Amino acid sequence: MARMRSLYGLLLEMVSRAAILKPADIASTRLEGFLNLQCCWRKDTISIEDCPFIEPGEESLLVSYDRRIVEKCLTCPRFASDLNEMDSAGVPSATLLKVLSTELLDLRVRLESMDGFLNSKTREIRFLHELSTVLQTSMDLDEVLSVAMTAITAGKGFGMNRAFLLMCDKDQQYLRGYLGVGPRTIEEAWHIWQEVEQTDLTLKEMAHYFQKNKLFSEKVKFQDILERLTVALDDHDHILTRSLYEKRPILVVEAFNNPLVSREFAEILGVDSFLIMPLISGNRKIGVMIADNFITQRAITHQDIQSIETFAFPVAFALVRASLYEQLHEEVEKLTLANRKLQEQQELIVKMEKMALVGRITSSIAHSIRNPLMVIGGFARSLLKSADVDDPKKEYLSSIIQEVRQLEDVLVEILNYSDSLYPVKDRWDLNQLLEDSCRDLQEKFAAADCGCRFELADDLPTVFIDYKQISYCVRTLLVASLENRSPGGEIVVSSRWWDNVVMLEIDDPHGNLTEDTWETMSPPFSSTQELGVAGVVGLPICRTILEKSGNSLTVERPQGGGMQYIIKLNLQKED
Repeated sequence: MARMRSLYGLLLEMVSRAAILKPADIASTRLEGFLNLQCCWRKDTISIEDCPFIEPGEESLLVSYDRRIVEKCLTCPRFASDLNEMDSAGVPSATLLKVLSTELLDLRVRLESMDGFLNSKTREIRFLHELSTVLQTSMDLDEVLSVAMTAITAGKGFGMNRAFLLMCDKDQQYLRGYLGVGPRTIEEAWHIWQEVEQTDLTLKEMAHYFQKNKLFSEKVKFQDILERLTVALDDHDHILTRSLYEKRPILVVEAFNNPLVSREFAEILGVDSFLIMPLISGNRKIGVMIADNFITQRAITHQDIQSIETFAFPVAFALVRASLYEQLHEEVEKLTLANRKLQEQQELIVKMEKMALVGRITSSIAHSIRNPLMVIGGFARSLLKSADVDDPKKEYLSSIIQEVRQLEDVLVEILNYSDSLYPVKDRWDLNQLLEDSCRDLQEKFAAADCGCRFELADDLPTVFIDYKQISYCVRTLLVASLENRSPGGEIVVSSRWWDNVVMLEIDDPHGNLTEDTWETMSPPFSSTQELGVAGVVGLPICRTILEKSGNSLTVERPQGGGMQYIIKLNLQKED
């Protein structure tokens, strides 16, 4: 290149200083009257009318003889005509001038071509350096794809109109369309090109903008094409798998008449010429890229193939690394979740062991207390029946019987909590359970001057539960409501379900739990409370029973007043 520039400079000097004949030289040949010279090369200075090829802004050439000769006269048809006229007239330097000017023009064309080539390669090197910087530092799969597809289609990149990416699935059985980029119509192409020209973003900025604003929309836009771009990897006759297995790019021309391309595949792309570039990292098949000039119909050159092939290697490596990082991240999340579940299971096992111990102790104590309590209660009732009406001991006997009944209720609560540690589950009709529970409490409803109304769902599914536990919870909630309400009105018992959850609701517009009872809505025996009241002991036990089986109890105070109890039962299959 340097040698060519030196030769070019030498020829310029010869033409401009030594080889050009001035008017005096022509006169010395005694042929001036016989020559019909037309070009202004004979004058040191000229006016704008003397040369029609000097354009506005080039007025300095009017007084610069050397520059005018080199930049205008060598390509001027008048100058060529003058040389032919001089050669015919026998001017000695005419032939030399013709040879030198021809060689000079040839060297100029070659230099301009090489300058363009070098500028192109310089831009490509800068472009690849920018790409490699992003690809080497990115661990995000979407970011890698955005950079790759933007580089293929951007004018500052490889300048292809469209690009499609097909990725091999995890089982290495199919190539599936993953992403498409580019316009689908000429109008859209003009809009995109104008937008790019106005924003003047760098390639990295364009890729970031694409990832943030257009990645999803481009997938949707080309969804119909991507869904049809599915090829089995064992189909070795397909043009895509052939490129992948042969590890080489394939330029397809005249696709609709090409025996290597199926008619269906050509119709999917809708273009007669396209480039298939395999993406391979080591021996691992990543996928293929398809690039074409759907809008401009510009031919894909050998230089385009070489440039995109050079670009494909770092892209394949970056895709592998991003995919592995994504898989590693998923595995870490799975292990973290598994570790958390294991820790929860261990805590649950310890908790259940403690609860089982508490259950055994409470059951043993309850059975030990029940027998003497029954004897005390029996004797007290017997003495009360045989006592005279005016016997002063009758009041004491009634008090003993009342306290014994209260202690018996506490024992029932404790034994129910103990039984909840060993549930016996089966499928039951919850509507029937609600009706039976309310029927068992008819006397308490009558004593509280309260009615009971049912709003039960007709399509309620059966639920896999311990009937005894859920029935106990419903009765306990009803008793708690009856013991903490003003007389009159009615309690509404309803059932409904959606989204695999069955809801049992008890609404009491006249209910009102005391603050002491409200504060006991925590696991039982967690604090020293006065025992023997259904709201104090029963509600926490109900909550514990339901939560241990994966269900829940919620107690709410509606804005309009009253109380609302909600039992949520999850629909689940038998173990």
